[in-house]
Amino acid sequence: MKVRCLIIDDEPLAINVIKNYLSRFDGFDVVATSENAIDGYNILSENEVDLVFLDINMPMLNGIEFLKGLENPPLIIITTAYRDYAVESFELNVTDYLVKPISFPRFLKAINKAKKLVKGVQEQGKAELEEAETNDHQSTSVFLKVDKKMVKVPYNEILYIESLKDYVRVKTKHEDLITHQNLNGMTKILPGDMFLRIHRSYTINLEKVKAIDGNCVEIAGKLIPIGRNYQKDTKQIIMGLSPD
Repeated sequence: MKVRCLIIDDEPLAINVIKNYLSRFDGFDVVATSENAIDGYNILSENEVDLVFLDINMPMLNGIEFLKGLENPPLIIITTAYRDYAVESFELNVTDYLVKPISFPRFLKAINKAKKLVKGVQEQGKAELEEAETNDHQSTSVFLKVDKKMVKVPYNEILYIESLKDYVRVKTKHEDLITHQNLNGMTKILPGDMFLRIHRSYTINLEKVKAIDGNCVEIAGKLIPIGRNYQKDTKQIIMGLSPD
């Protein structure tokens, strides 16, 4: 189990203390650090984060204001020199409240608590995803985990899927959905008579192909390359389809 962490604190020394403490534990990965809440918000918007170490007294936007502005916050451990915000923080469902200077034994206690909570969230999400995938083998849609939500996506709205290393972008008629899944795994949960992998980075909805242009297929105005090892089978399958 990997716990992805973000540290937000306007004191570089405080950031280094937390990073040093975390380095002593297996399974904790600091994905980013920030010295203000605005940059922290942007990092959260662009990255999967399980746990945030959050200072309170920061310029522009303090930690409490930042926390109140989050729609679906990850687990939060407050790290501050002030005791005055403890009650308000726990009313906002923070995981723990650490007062600086933070001793290692106290940090250890907070980490153990956070690790159990993250494990529970991850196991619940995995179970929900597996159940959704199983149900959708007999349905007309798939559930994707996007921004901590399970989003139902009809098969006929998917145009194509693009690999982004450990993530995929599912391109639909109306939006782009990013989910933590590799292209091979994503392709396997989709119906094989409707979706086809044509490149190491692309799986397409066969019904959405408008044309074959050289070694590319055209879908919704976009030319998608056909990989060298996929060209023969792709062209045969597409040209063998019955027209809509």
